[in-house]
Amino acid sequence: MKGKDRWNDLFEFAMYVLAVGCFVYFLVKGNGAKMFQAVLIVAVLQLIRLIVKWTKTTMFTSLRFCVLLFIFVTMFLANEFGYYGVIPYLDKIEHLFSGVILCFIGLLIYSKASNHQEGAEPPSPHVAVWLCLFFSIAMAGVWEIYEFATDHLFGLDSQNGSLLDTMTDIICGTIGAILTACYLALKARNRSLPLVDIK
Repeated sequence: MKGKDRWNDLFEFAMYVLAVGCFVYFLVKGNGAKMFQAVLIVAVLQLIRLIVKWTKTTMFTSLRFCVLLFIFVTMFLANEFGYYGVIPYLDKIEHLFSGVILCFIGLLIYSKASNHQEGAEPPSPHVAVWLCLFFSIAMAGVWEIYEFATDHLFGLDSQNGSLLDTMTDIICGTIGAILTACYLALKARNRSLPLVDIK
C-alpha cells in the first residue's frame, strides 16, 4: 500500500508542477481567468490536505487516487485546457465518476464514525453499503442545488438552463453510486477484507 501511496504523492506533485506551468503560461498570455483556475487547483489540493489533517483521517489509497484523478479531469482537462468541447459528454462522465468518489467518502465517514464508538458492536457491512449509496445520491442532489443557486445568484450557466441537464447529472451520479455500492456489497460478501478496511 505504501508503494501505491507513493504513486499518489507523485501524481499530486505532478499536478502542482502542471498548475505552476499553466499559471506562468497564461500569465504570459495575459489570461487572468486561466491564471485564477491554476491558483484554484493548488488551493483545492491544499484544502484536501488540510481537511485530512484536521479530521485526522487516513484516506483509502484508491479514494485518494480517485480524488486526484477527478481534480485532474475536471479542473485541468475540462476547465484549464477546454476539453468540454473535445471529449463528448465529459460533464456526464464527471458526474458518473463523482458518484464513485462520494460512495467511497461515505464509506470513509462510516468507518471513522464506527471506530470512535468504544464498546459498540462491530460495524455492519450492510449498513455501510446502504449509507454509502444514499450519501452519494444525496450529494448528487446537493451539488445540483449548488449549481442552481449559483446560476441564479451570479448569472452563471452551469445547468444550461435545462431540467434535462440537471436530471441527467443526478442520474449519472446515481449510476456511479449504485455500481460502487454493488462492488462494496460483493467485497462485504466475500469477507476477504473487512468492509471498513477496503483498499
